[in-house]
Amino acid sequence: MDNEKVLTDYDRITINYEKKPCYDIVITDHFGASLLEELQRLAIENRKVAVIADSNTAGLFGRTVTELLDGNCRQTLLHVFPAGEEHKTLDTVKEIYRVLIEAKFDRRDLLIALGGGVVGDVTGYAAATYLRGVDFVQIPTTLIAQSDSSIGGKTGVDFDGYKNMVGAFHMPKLVYMNVSALKELDDRQFYAGFAEVMKHGLIKDAMFYEWLLENMYEIHDRDPATLTEMVRRSCMVKKLVVEKDPKELGDRAMLNFGHTIGHAIEKYMHFKMLHGECITLGMVAAAYLSWKRNWLSKDEYYEVRDMFVPFQLPISIDSIDPEEILRLTKSDKKMEGDHVKFVLLKKIGKAVIDRTVTDEEILEAVREIYFSDEDARE
Repeated sequence: MDNEKVLTDYDRITINYEKKPCYDIVITDHFGASLLEELQRLAIENRKVAVIADSNTAGLFGRTVTELLDGNCRQTLLHVFPAGEEHKTLDTVKEIYRVLIEAKFDRRDLLIALGGGVVGDVTGYAAATYLRGVDFVQIPTTLIAQSDSSIGGKTGVDFDGYKNMVGAFHMPKLVYMNVSALKELDDRQFYAGFAEVMKHGLIKDAMFYEWLLENMYEIHDRDPATLTEMVRRSCMVKKLVVEKDPKELGDRAMLNFGHTIGHAIEKYMHFKMLHGECITLGMVAAAYLSWKRNWLSKDEYYEVRDMFVPFQLPISIDSIDPEEILRLTKSDKKMEGDHVKFVLLKKIGKAVIDRTVTDEEILEAVREIYFSDEDARE
């Protein structure tokens, strides 16, 4: 099957590792017969299935998914934990373990992550570690999860406020995306997810970047056909990167564009800002450094910076300490020895990994996005 072609009923993209099919991404606009059909390919009639959701997605989609499963698998249970990045912890995973143990789940059984990035990361890590590994399925319901975090097998939790410090690579058996779920997101959540979409264009696909700008109004309106095409093209970028480097030993680190400074801001703000908002600030800072390296022109830098504004994403912040942001970047998991592994842009659509960015350059970039009280008075 040609993975580049769009199917008539729904899109199917196959993720391959070592030139062998590993799992499919199915992109559709509903929960229904097609979801059940995909799950039946995993022989759910012989398995117990635990649907893991947070308090937001459980109310929106929990009943729909569990009713599809009822009578089609050995046992269905729904486990719900509180929504929010602050619950992406080992304590949440521990509670999932308890539920699975009490329900006597064994290695043949299946977990389903129903929700956004936090749900996917937590459920995936629980699946990777329960009984040394059980199968799981991703059903991402937010834009950040559909475009990015549900693909590639990265799972994990935060530890003492440090982002994704504990985790494992554990590939899902299926990623099932219902783009109509994106209509349930509030504007802030939707646009925060859009930051990851824009990231994919900037690092790997200049034509996709231009397409996003050309379809700005349709994206704002959440036009179903536009959302489907946007998610599909974003998934294709992620596919190209993760297939070449499934364990992030090399070029997969390009997906961290904006994340070095973004994660530091996220921790500094005690996760009160959304992930996509923080990495937008990180992308602006990284684009600034790319301009200073003479890789982007001044006009290109300002275009990259300003194109986030129509999507309600921040390009400056007034409540940070640049010196503290620098310190936090040095405790990030992207450190290699004494050097920060930084992702910059050689040009629009081509990212590079740079290990020579100095503390002074990082501070300069952070000050570029820092809007101080003195700036306001001026």
